[in-house]
Amino acid sequence: MAERRAAAQRLSARIGEAVEPPPVPAIDDIALPRPRLEVPDSLTGWVSTTTAERVTHTYGGHSLELLKALRGDFDYPPDAVAHPNDEDELEATLAWCDRKGYATIPYGGGTSVVWGLNVPADAQAAVTIDLDNLNTVLEVDEVSRAARIRAGILGPDLEAALKPLDLTLRHFPQSFPWSTVGGWVATRSGGHYATNHTHIDDFVESTRMLTPKGWFESRRLPGSGAGPSPDRLVLGSEGTLGIITECWLRLQKRPVFRGTAGVTFGTWKNGCEAVREIVQAKLWPANLRILDPAEAEFSAGLSGGHALLIIGFESSEIAQDANIQAALAIARSHGGVVDDRDILVDDGAGKPTGRGGAVGAWRNAFIGVNAGLTAGLGLLADTFETAITWDRWPDFDAEVRERVGVALRGALGGARLSCRFTHVYPDGPAPYYSFSGIVPRGAEEERWRVVKDAATEAVVAAGGTVTHHHAVGRMHRAGWDVQRPALLGDLWRAAKRSVDPNGILNPGVLIDP
Repeated sequence: MAERRAAAQRLSARIGEAVEPPPVPAIDDIALPRPRLEVPDSLTGWVSTTTAERVTHTYGGHSLELLKALRGDFDYPPDAVAHPNDEDELEATLAWCDRKGYATIPYGGGTSVVWGLNVPADAQAAVTIDLDNLNTVLEVDEVSRAARIRAGILGPDLEAALKPLDLTLRHFPQSFPWSTVGGWVATRSGGHYATNHTHIDDFVESTRMLTPKGWFESRRLPGSGAGPSPDRLVLGSEGTLGIITECWLRLQKRPVFRGTAGVTFGTWKNGCEAVREIVQAKLWPANLRILDPAEAEFSAGLSGGHALLIIGFESSEIAQDANIQAALAIARSHGGVVDDRDILVDDGAGKPTGRGGAVGAWRNAFIGVNAGLTAGLGLLADTFETAITWDRWPDFDAEVRERVGVALRGALGGARLSCRFTHVYPDGPAPYYSFSGIVPRGAEEERWRVVKDAATEAVVAAGGTVTHHHAVGRMHRAGWDVQRPALLGDLWRAAKRSVDPNGILNPGVLIDP
């Protein structure tokens, strides 16, 4: 509560009037609809209908969901929540749901920001299956550098289990402390690596998934040309085909050599051109993120209208001084400015890098994100992300800023729109836009919808993807329906009918039941 009061004081200074944070309701005071099902005696050891379980599994991590939770609005909670302890209990739970026709929601860390784990309003009853008890590393192949990992393990617990072996997955989405391996696979999450291995796709060797028709498990291989990849059906399936229980993921040695630097540019355009040339040189920096002037000022403390490029290299075997100097030479050729004192290189001795100055300020803002802190205080803030090819990037950026800007100015007071690249590829960037503004309390969802619809329409119309790494969920369905090939919907429906004939798994996500 102290943090919310501090946030309210900062917001009060911004809008010029006093803002008081509303009280947070106690779970026991929240009134829920009665469960619409009876849990069989054989399942009561791990299936619960308590208010606490239902409340804490109603929402994901989007700001509007957090706002509803703070206001005590829980109109569509799950009717029951299961915490199976093993695959046998999972099988029994899913069989019960399938037999009864209950909507079944797979649940990992609960960090979805695209309405990917919510109970549909028209469900006759719904059961959320939380995999938090399937949370261990089952096997490590140190020769091939891979591990067999249960889906419910959280990011920090996975890294802690691998650290004694001097191994790491090195997949760090921003939700890393609270999200799970199964969630990463189901949503095709993107880690913080800006180039090269960044999507969870890059790490998957094989997957194991329970469907209402039985088990779906792929053979563990480094690669295969034998027809369509079975793992590609699992990756990004968002709980619509089955419940992922474990997977083999590729590992790497923990890095010891590092190099970081922050480079400023007088123009956003020059900075973007530098990023393109660096990534096309295939130096593969771990971090290659550029912040536009608005983002650099807000998140990194820069002033004067400068864009900030953050470059970082790391390796377990090779010193990184040569690589970072090569990248900086390219940046300087596009007008980038960096003081030699701000180039930090660790030769393996454990010297801190990336902790000071503008780079450190941005890092703290990124890692220290606290979703929901300003919910209900009269500030509306959100993001949308996409990807586009380099040849279309400048026009794409201009069109998105224009169309979203019009919507923002009409919906919010003191609106702010900024952009950074979260990931870059040789053929294009993944721009990540952030917006915020003052909104009348009670009008948050209505005003958010105006801006979000404008953003989705602008991104898709300009040729981008409706989401680069946040998944589709229910939020992005309209844009996804336009973006995907029409026949892909038919193919997915056919695949779903074959493994989930009663359509119980996460209905409304990706396709309609």
